[in-house]
Amino acid sequence: MSKEKVLVHACCATCCAYVLEKLESAYNPVIYYYNPNIYPQDEYRLRRNELQHYAAYKNVDFIEEKYDPEEWQTRTKGLEDEPEKGRRCSECFRMRLQKTASFAHANKFKQFTTTLTISPHKDSKTILEIGKQTAVLHNVIFLAEDFKKQAGFQKTMIIAKKENFYRQDFCGCMYSRRRKFTSK
Repeated sequence: MSKEKVLVHACCATCCAYVLEKLESAYNPVIYYYNPNIYPQDEYRLRRNELQHYAAYKNVDFIEEKYDPEEWQTRTKGLEDEPEKGRRCSECFRMRLQKTASFAHANKFKQFTTTLTISPHKDSKTILEIGKQTAVLHNVIFLAEDFKKQAGFQKTMIIAKKENFYRQDFCGCMYSRRRKFTSK
């Protein structure tokens, strides 16, 4: 019997590694790369290429959505000075999960999830709530899992080190990048 597909919104190979490992036993994961927040475009490409390479290595389908940073800037306009884990981050999560849920529905995936909850730097409670709300709007199921639980973050770091993944030191958006460079 074949396993049911699950659409996995992913931001990078490091965050995706353990999530794939965990999902593979019960599902047929398909990676969905939609991250218009990542800045600059070279950073976006670096993360995409590494994740795409890892997906091929793991024999997992990889889907890339159009990179549209202007759409992200429009959605987060007025929230530029928000702190990390603030309203800008919530809007960013909402935008990406809405697009993922919409894609899942349009392409007959019954369910979707996200790797965003693996990071200890992100508010998983907010991400999970947005995912559940978005699933209802698009008539799909949100696999609501806090992947950092049960040492998930530590496990993904072990895989990342073993695979020699590029490990970014900011979330990806221009504002987190700016804060990284101005706080040194």
